[in-house]
Amino acid sequence: MEKKKSALDLERERERSYCELCGKMENLLKCGRCRSSFYCSKEHQKQHWGTHKLICKEADTAAAAQQGPKQTPEPALSAREGKEPEGSKLKNRSAEQPEPSGERMRGFITNAEGPEEVMDKSSGGVGGNNNAKPNGQTRPSPQKLATDYIIPLMNKNGICVVDNFLGAETGVCILQDVKALHQTGRFTDGQLVSQKSDSTKDIRGDKITWIDGQEKGCEKIRFLMSRMDDLVRHCNGKLGNYTINGRTKAMVACYPGNGTGYVRHVDNPNGDGRCVTCIYYLNKDWDVKEQGGLLRIFPEGKTQFADIEPKFDRLLLFWSDRRNPHEVQPAHSTRYAITVWYFDADERAKAKEKYLTGAGEKGVKVELNKPSDPS
Repeated sequence: MEKKKSALDLERERERSYCELCGKMENLLKCGRCRSSFYCSKEHQKQHWGTHKLICKEADTAAAAQQGPKQTPEPALSAREGKEPEGSKLKNRSAEQPEPSGERMRGFITNAEGPEEVMDKSSGGVGGNNNAKPNGQTRPSPQKLATDYIIPLMNKNGICVVDNFLGAETGVCILQDVKALHQTGRFTDGQLVSQKSDSTKDIRGDKITWIDGQEKGCEKIRFLMSRMDDLVRHCNGKLGNYTINGRTKAMVACYPGNGTGYVRHVDNPNGDGRCVTCIYYLNKDWDVKEQGGLLRIFPEGKTQFADIEPKFDRLLLFWSDRRNPHEVQPAHSTRYAITVWYFDADERAKAKEKYLTGAGEKGVKVELNKPSDPS
């Protein structure tokens, strides 16, 4: 006889629950047969059924035996405890959801004025042409930044933030490229693991385009990607148990500033190969109290959460899998960011075998054993 779950067990179950297809963590429904998998909609359950039916338990083995062998139908979805009413809009969820329990994480952001002086607040930055600080000292190289800061913090917390990554001058040039790209009309609604859904806008409200760096007018975006690659190259083999051998194209994203955001979700909920999420922010003089757009990460197994403001020239890295559920809170001003996901070689190969190519459509091979093109 199945033991009845306590209120604490149910709460823990909710904290671990994700849509098996898109990673969303809000408004979930439970599979009516196995009661161990969750989906954000009937549509996503149907799209995932080809995979899920292989492990879904029969609700009534006796009835199945009487019916004889035949294709297992899709089980009905049942409401999960604490489910919000359908139609709840993203822009209203910030007010609906209570402040999470626990305290904010500390020690994952560089502090040029603290004991861990990794970056300086002047221009030039890592990978830039100006490696000198105002007082004549040299800036840390990408290798030193990776070895002394990123690797230890990623392996400890799974989150790392580098401020003033490229320097103000370079950051402004990248922002100009992004704004010009936005004006071309190439941005489209962000999708969920490349699956089209009528409910997408209730989950994420950003506009995106994919860039490989070779496009005309995207030279500075290409430079950013090369500097990200250099940093990861110096980290490779030392970030968890991963062997990184490639990445996605760059996803350039814009939240239009009308209260849009992205509900709590996981980047890689089903093993598509992505292991590290790398985000570069481009928002000058951003005031999160007035403009919103905060990224909040809920590291698995911790009572703390991490709040990352989308500040100009800030680089954020974190594990892409279920260890880091996160949300983008509603933004009230235009908010720009560029995201690249890096692939673990082993998981990526297995994902291709299973046809988990949602994120893989944008994947590219990257040589991480030599410096990137400095152009």
